[in-house]
Amino acid sequence: MGDETGLPPDWEVRHSNSKNLPYYFNQKTHESRWEPPADADTDKLKVYMANHHSSSANGRIDGAAGEGKIRAAHLLIKHRDSRRPSSWKEQSITRSKEEAIEILKRHEEQIRSGQTTLGDLAPTESDCSSARKRGDLGLFGKGQMQKEFEDAAFALQPGEMSGIVETASGVHLIQRYDPDCPSP
Repeated sequence: MGDETGLPPDWEVRHSNSKNLPYYFNQKTHESRWEPPADADTDKLKVYMANHHSSSANGRIDGAAGEGKIRAAHLLIKHRDSRRPSSWKEQSITRSKEEAIEILKRHEEQIRSGQTTLGDLAPTESDCSSARKRGDLGLFGKGQMQKEFEDAAFALQPGEMSGIVETASGVHLIQRYDPDCPSP
């Protein structure tokens, strides 16, 4: 049994961004289900779910408070020194970090001038697989993203876009959204 969750071995609680509900996932078999596995410790699971997946635990708290979950989209440009210098667009990324920053600066100028939006650029320009969702990363909390990314995203107010943020993955523009808004 999971010490804290009460779930059997290999099972974990995940959160569906599309349904905004928790679900159960078996890491070994890749089975997912809405109902807990039959051999779960229901008392432990109820306590865990109340503490971690109730509406009050998931409630949106102002980013300045540093708690709660937020929703953001991003546009990532990787470079040859990125943690994984490949993407859905390019098998082997050879551009320098400086070149990646210049590309992202041009995108930032287009967005800030109102010529386009981050959500419109991400599907063709972002090196992240979230490009297919217009850069939308869904809801996430503290500790789920790289520190530099997290710090920048949580510092934004809904509707605001960051300047260029550097992480081990590459360079990003991050836009925070209201968790209840439609896709970017």
